[in-house]
Parts: sequence; structure tokens; C-alpha cells
Amino acid sequence: MLFAGSLVFTPSKHSVDLRDWSQWWTFLKGANWQHPYGPDSNIKGLDDHPVVHVAYSDAFLYARWAGKDLPTEAEWEFAARGGLEDTEFAWGDEFMPKGCPMANTWHGDFPHQRKPGFRRTSPVTAFPPNGYGVHDMIGNVWEWTSDWFSPKHQVDAPKACCIPENPRGGPECGSYDQCQPTIKIPRKVLKGGSHLCAPNYCRRYRPAARHAQPIDTSTSHVGFRCVVRARKDA
Repeated sequence: MLFAGSLVFTPSKHSVDLRDWSQWWTFLKGANWQHPYGPDSNIKGLDDHPVVHVAYSDAFLYARWAGKDLPTEAEWEFAARGGLEDTEFAWGDEFMPKGCPMANTWHGDFPHQRKPGFRRTSPVTAFPPNGYGVHDMIGNVWEWTSDWFSPKHQVDAPKACCIPENPRGGPECGSYDQCQPTIKIPRKVLKGGSHLCAPNYCRRYRPAARHAQPIDTSTSHVGFRCVVRARKDA
């Protein structure tokens, strides 16, 4: 890994052990947001697709440059639900109502068999918006949030007046991977799932689902979106 690159998804040719992610991920030299599948690829024709291969600092600094911010986990989930509460998916309780896909997710046996549809990312208006008119909160690409990952959310405050402004975020020191105690790389929360989430592997195409991502790691299925918060004195 002594060269610039990023993780690129490569479908396997047959069924593999789903515990071994190296069967479908390759750290590819020269892969970045302008060359998503290596130095010989480009983003021509992908202007309406989400940007990928962005580490946390890339997303954070872009948001600040644009006068915006990255959402907290709670903000992201509120927006993803589109006004619905207590439903499993952002559009209701049925994954594919009347057999119609509602998001760009993996259909078939992951990671070797994908039924007809988008091979990777899709245009941002390819699937119906949620109740707030927002597209692709679920599927397509995972999205960075500003919260440090923690296995469990903080305990709810006993009084409404004591509820923190951001009820989800934990401390940076608690975001380290406990399975790798010698590696101290902080992790942020990703939300939304991606086009690689499949019923037989990653069922994280739900608003409540979350994933821990090291802040220095970029991949071909991780992107972001910005938020603009209303001024409190407005």
C-alpha cells in the first residue's frame, strides 16, 4: 500500500466465503474520484452519479468549502425516513412493493451474481424520491456522517430539557475497532447502504442501519451529501 489508490469492488466469478471481503475488494493503484475503476477509467457520462472514492476529510473539506456541512447520524436518518416513522424501509415495510425496486441495491447472490439492473452506481433520479422529495437516501452509495462510530448510542436523557443537541454521536476514542486493538484509526458512521447491499449479505438498505468506516479509507461505494442547517436566530 505504498502508493495512492482506493478499494474497488470486483465481482467474483463464483460463490465465495462471505466472511472474506478480500474476495471482492481490490486496493487498486490510481483509483480515485476522477478514475473510479483505475487510471484507465474516467467519469465521462457520470455527472449525475454520486462521487465515490472520497475519504472523510475529502467530504468534510468539500462541504466546508461549499459553505455547508456533513449531516450527523440523527439528521441523516431523519431525512432518510421522509416523514415515515416505525417502518423498516424509507418507503414503507415492503422491500419491493409490487415487485418494484425502490433503490439501487444488489439483486441476486452477492458477490458473483447480479440480476439485470445497474451494474454499479445509478443516476440520482433513477429511483423514486422519499416523502421529503430526496433521492437515493437508501442504496447507491454509503454516505459519510459527522458522528464518531460507537457500538451503542448514548442513553436517552431522563428529561427532555437534558437531551443533547446531537443524540447519536460518541467520542472519537470509542470509535476504534475493538477487534484490532493495535490499530488506532478513528471511524465515522456511514448510512444508507449501497448498490452492493444484498439480501444474502448486507441488508443495510434501511434508515436505521449503520456502518463503521475508518476515516482514511475510500472505496468505490462510499460517497456523501451535504446539509445546510437553518440558522437558530432566523
